[in-house]
Amino acid sequence: MVVLKRIFPLLAEEIVKAKDDNELIVENASSGSPTLVAGGVYVHSKRDPQREAERLVEAAVADANAANGGLADESPALVLGFGLGYAALALAARFAEKPIIVVEKRVDVLKKALEAKDLAAFLSRPQLVFVLDAEGVTGALSLFKSAPGTYPLVMWNRALTGLDSEWYDTVEDKIRTWVSRTNVNRATQKRFGERWVRNLAKNLQISRDIPGISRLEGLLKESDIPVFLAAAGPSLDTVGSVLGEIHKRCLIVAVDTSLRFLLARGIEPDFLVSVDPQYWNFRHLDRLAVSKTCLVAESAVYPPVLRGPFGGTFLCASSFPLGRFIEDRIENRGELGAGGSVATSAWDFIRFLGAKTVWLSGLDLSFPELKTHFRGALFEEKAHAESGRLLPAETLNFKALRNGYPFMAKSMGGGTVLTDKRLSLYAAWFESRFSQFPEVRNMSLSAEGLALKGTEIAPVEKLLALPERRPEIENLLSKSCKAIEKDFFHAETGKLRAEKYKITLETLLKNLVEIKTLAHDAAEYAKTAAIKNKLGHLETGSRENILKKLDDANKSITESAAKEVAGFLFPDTNGWEAEISSKTPEPFMRHLEFLARFHKALAEAANNNLQILSKVQL
Repeated sequence: MVVLKRIFPLLAEEIVKAKDDNELIVENASSGSPTLVAGGVYVHSKRDPQREAERLVEAAVADANAANGGLADESPALVLGFGLGYAALALAARFAEKPIIVVEKRVDVLKKALEAKDLAAFLSRPQLVFVLDAEGVTGALSLFKSAPGTYPLVMWNRALTGLDSEWYDTVEDKIRTWVSRTNVNRATQKRFGERWVRNLAKNLQISRDIPGISRLEGLLKESDIPVFLAAAGPSLDTVGSVLGEIHKRCLIVAVDTSLRFLLARGIEPDFLVSVDPQYWNFRHLDRLAVSKTCLVAESAVYPPVLRGPFGGTFLCASSFPLGRFIEDRIENRGELGAGGSVATSAWDFIRFLGAKTVWLSGLDLSFPELKTHFRGALFEEKAHAESGRLLPAETLNFKALRNGYPFMAKSMGGGTVLTDKRLSLYAAWFESRFSQFPEVRNMSLSAEGLALKGTEIAPVEKLLALPERRPEIENLLSKSCKAIEKDFFHAETGKLRAEKYKITLETLLKNLVEIKTLAHDAAEYAKTAAIKNKLGHLETGSRENILKKLDDANKSITESAAKEVAGFLFPDTNGWEAEISSKTPEPFMRHLEFLARFHKALAEAANNNLQILSKVQL
């Protein structure tokens, strides 16, 4: 309890207040270890609960490996139903660095665990989170990085969770939503992965000489300057006539999809956020002059974006291994939460600035009055331009509404509104982020959009009643930009940055060549060994030597600093084992054939990166 009070003081308070439940009984298992009985049901094994937990971990790892084609160490693991902690401790022993999220409805169960076992070492481990509220699961998952397309490892104590099935069903829904997000990431990566790497490669040299948003962190922390976030939803139309007055009172942050709306009304935002690497996202900015606006972008954006006529450009930390490899060795740029939408990045940038109040417009995450965007958005204009007798704009709009698995949900004003699966994922991210940063007050100027916890409805008149702050805002931005320019663009600083960049790129290319060679040789070695084994030409006892040599190659590859860069273009391995097993019954042969295919694909992925990077200037 001493350790708990020091590390988790709020949890300790809840446990101290918890009343003892007579239905919770601790008994000794046959192994001598304590086991728990809840309502007459054994929560753990009556014989050996520790060994049972180890088997459960093995099964959960196998499930996660099957789902992901390999388990990312950085992704979190969830333990649903803590009991006396056997599964959580076995998981911690197996993965020393993996984040663990314990989800437990009953505080009295945690109290019993502390009484029955010494959990001090487990409670002291880093990256451990306890969740006592089903709604907090998404927020807990958001605390940790997760490789794109990676499922979290989930361990269920079915005996314990079955006693509160409705509560844990809610937890499962939250996890399913999170998994849906990773599914989207996986599909998107498979479709656009090479495009992103090409963008990054083309942007490397120019992005080297662009400062990071880390130099803007806390810019508004010492002031009470409000921020207006212009997203691109239908409700943005409602503030069009008063944008000039809002501009006088707020620092303006716009997403790239809403820029045309603001410029059409004579307003240049102070910051414009653009993080989507796709070509069609660049078209929102194409041929638009914004000499007073500072761009906030990711280094994987479509190349012309970083060469646009902006008043300044700042980069956030890259979401991609290639970008991170370069940035980590040159300058920390400052990380923004990535919720899958430019609006999520824009809100997080505002939070990063240190704003206390955010006025939201166009953040509908739904289709009020069956509208998808503000009137005159590029999407709408494109639909009209492409419409014809057999494919009118109305049909394209109907497809946009239908294709995202639409459903009715609660609106901000208390009624219902049409939304879809994709938008609901963004909503889950916003609610999670709002709960993590309750100090930021979020004021919605529309009641038509999807209901978001952590958001207040406010009439636009309340915003217009605020004092004018434009001279103060522009003075603050001017001073900050001048200080950044003096430091970041100093000749000596630039020279040092160029030297670091050159060394980093040379190191990356060297490491990718090494991975390519190691993987190619391992693939050929596994292929040759499989052929010899099939023909009966392997010497007695040689299997151990073969496996050791292949393990040594794997170890060398996994120790490479460029392994994530090479692996980003690696194909999905789902289905490989089933396909090989259907043709090859012998386990040793299956293993060799899998490794031959695996290393061949890795060598090709490394080579693809090398070909893309071959044109990058040092």
